[in-house]
Amino acid sequence: MSTTAHPTTAHPTDAHPTDAHPTDAPADAPADAARPTGAAAGPDAPAAHRADGAVAHLTPERWAHANRLLIRKALAEFSHERLLDPQPLGEGRYRVLSDDGATEYRFTAGRFALDHWQVYADSVSRHRDGAELPLDALEFVIELRGALGLSDEILPVYLEEISSTLAGTAYKAAKPPVTAAELAKGDFQAVETGMTEGHPCFVANNGRLGFGGDEYHAYAPEAASPLRLVWLAAHRDRTAFTAGAGIEYDAFVRAELGEAAVDGFARTLAERGLDPADYLLVPVHPWQWWNKLTVTFAAEIATRRLVYLGEGEDRYLAQQSIRTFFNTSDPAKHYVKTALSVLNMGFMRGLSAAYMEATPAINDWLARLIDQDGVLRAARFSIIRERAAVGYRHLEYEAATDRYSPYRKMLAALWRESPVPSLEPGQRLATMASLLHTDHEGASFAGALIAESGLAPDRWLRRYLDAYLLPILHTFYAYDLAWMPHGENVILVIEDGAVQRAIFKDIAEEIVVMDPEAVLPPAVERIRVEVPEDQKLLSVFTDVFDCFFRFLGATLDAEGVLDEETFWATVAECVTAYQASRPELAERFARYDVFAPEFTLSCLNRLQLRDNRQMVDLADPSAALQLVGTLTNPLAKHRP
Repeated sequence: MSTTAHPTTAHPTDAHPTDAHPTDAPADAPADAARPTGAAAGPDAPAAHRADGAVAHLTPERWAHANRLLIRKALAEFSHERLLDPQPLGEGRYRVLSDDGATEYRFTAGRFALDHWQVYADSVSRHRDGAELPLDALEFVIELRGALGLSDEILPVYLEEISSTLAGTAYKAAKPPVTAAELAKGDFQAVETGMTEGHPCFVANNGRLGFGGDEYHAYAPEAASPLRLVWLAAHRDRTAFTAGAGIEYDAFVRAELGEAAVDGFARTLAERGLDPADYLLVPVHPWQWWNKLTVTFAAEIATRRLVYLGEGEDRYLAQQSIRTFFNTSDPAKHYVKTALSVLNMGFMRGLSAAYMEATPAINDWLARLIDQDGVLRAARFSIIRERAAVGYRHLEYEAATDRYSPYRKMLAALWRESPVPSLEPGQRLATMASLLHTDHEGASFAGALIAESGLAPDRWLRRYLDAYLLPILHTFYAYDLAWMPHGENVILVIEDGAVQRAIFKDIAEEIVVMDPEAVLPPAVERIRVEVPEDQKLLSVFTDVFDCFFRFLGATLDAEGVLDEETFWATVAECVTAYQASRPELAERFARYDVFAPEFTLSCLNRLQLRDNRQMVDLADPSAALQLVGTLTNPLAKHRP
């Protein structure tokens, strides 16, 4: 979630992993009446899809462990956002009292830059009337609902999100443990599905409200269950396909699906008396088809504006962003991002058909800007473009809703380039979110990479910063362009443990140009936003420093890999070197001073606690920011 002016409509999740296609309907039933393969699984189905297997991870021991971890995080992040005010007890010990003062939480914490609380999970205890009580995250939220500002309307939904997050933690704890060192040498998808925490700031970060237990096993990224996407034929009178330069619809879908599949879908339409030329193919998340489209879009199906064609042949794995899929059958093929009407971290994770129309053009524009910029070329910085998009407009729902309604975001998809073909021999990929991952023994993924590289920790860090931070700084100062560069939106290219370069993704929905006078092509105009001058640099201060570096610096320090002072000195070194290389931008550097003594604290959990169905008013996103006081800037002491 960005804290500048561009909200995430996609932002640290798969389908029923069965080999059977959903074609086991009665012989006389139409193909689009086939039933799902996972939710209706019987006693011979894999254990994860039986009622008992779906909840096998929910044991008393794992539940207690999950509650301890979540309360640890809640104490840390709610204190950081100044919702809680821990009182010191001496020697690194603190306490927090419930709203009525009757319950006391005690814990040990380290204090780091940016008012970061490194709360140690094993130290947390709960007391009332002289007795120690079990840790219970749901009761924690209720006991502190006043401090957290939870209204009667929001509280039950937030409790459900907390419960779902706890269940996810318990599921991950049931998996065979993998050390950080082992995971750090794993392949791209092993790393992607091996993350255990999710977004580092949000406490309720795995809500996924809408998934049932069996669907969690099938669709959550940590379940690592391969799936096939559902394919629909959507009538062209309500469907638009747009693509980047040089892409033509028929050749594109044949390359993605294969000749046999496309021809087979055409035969299915023809056998029903429908002209294949009247339709476009749309990939759909299986959950979305069975739980939303078959009901909410029933009229479209009945009138054959939408026609169910079956599942594709390729297998996919869900990524950390829930509704984006990596092709494991052919990793060089595109990712597919689908609409998913599941509530997660303050948003319904749909995709707007209207937004999809401009997506390829925005990506092409940004790719050209990067290619033409010498600083970005020298950094070997790149994006993976969203090359094509398709969206279906339900005109009746459009007539009844505004343009931000979830009803307008139920049927759309996009295809994003795979980073795999760009790798050189000896290189591998890892989501940047992995740098914050710690294993069951407390060892960090970042520390494992540093050890593998053989580099001094500060030199390893500088190479990473030159790949990741430098492009963010340059695009901000040179183009007034801001990203949403959180861990899930960045892919790192690793060689011998060292970061070689960074690849950014999720472009069209999550970049903004803040210069009101920038000349943009008409198709790209959508990404221009008005941001108050004093909030522009929050795209660096909040999204990078507070929401990522705060955690990375504390993790490396707590592990004894790199002390915090050297961490921030190295960040300053990267910034100073970049600014020295671009003297023509000196006026911009002074106006937006990254070495300022302090910056505004922008709070993410406060957004979710205020409204967990729609954290940000998409018509005026910057007005929604929860700004609370200031943070001391750790770069200030390193001003050149």
